[in-house]
Amino acid sequence: MVIKAQHVTKIYRSGQLRVEALSNISLEIAQGEMVAIMGPSGCGKTTLLNCLSGLDTIDEGDIYIRGDNLRDLSERERTAYRAQHMGFIFQDFNLLPVLSAVENVELPLLLARVPSQKARRRALEMLEIVGLTERARHRPAELSGGQRQRVTIARALVNSPTLVWADEPTGNLDSTTAGDIMALLLRLNQEQQQTFVIVTHALDIGEQAHRIISMRDGKIV
Repeated sequence: MVIKAQHVTKIYRSGQLRVEALSNISLEIAQGEMVAIMGPSGCGKTTLLNCLSGLDTIDEGDIYIRGDNLRDLSERERTAYRAQHMGFIFQDFNLLPVLSAVENVELPLLLARVPSQKARRRALEMLEIVGLTERARHRPAELSGGQRQRVTIARALVNSPTLVWADEPTGNLDSTTAGDIMALLLRLNQEQQQTFVIVTHALDIGEQAHRIISMRDGKIV
């Protein structure tokens, strides 16, 4: 199993207020799977993704990624682990507006101290894979929503991660563009055998995954 969570609980506290965002969550996800996490707003989908990926800490339980317990890693080690083994796709793209598409895509490699020429070649390869070679020099403001999401996907996959986390990756897109983006994710999952965990509220998106994990009130139902 590439992901294994055991009895995970996450509690948010504010003064006297105590909210159990995740309650005794256990799950397993295999290498190469595409899993959709679904449920109503506020049910804990994004919190679960953030905890599984090590972006957020947990109060109880254990999360293993490729056999490593995230609890045993320091904050610095978790950050390095994410940079080496994980890619992230967000609903709002999170692209740097002053950089071109290719510069946005190569950024994770440069941060990992990959030589600049090698990073640029790899970034251009990824833009070709997502069908955006001709837009490599354009900045985000010069791209459509679908094109910006393709740049985000290229950036998430440029370091060949074992795991790709996607939080509402089609949330800001029209239905046609959303379908194109999902088809791209499915193709990349099949070709490269990377594991995808997708948070979505859209049933037509979720149904294309290998399986759906349904959540309600911080629990898997």
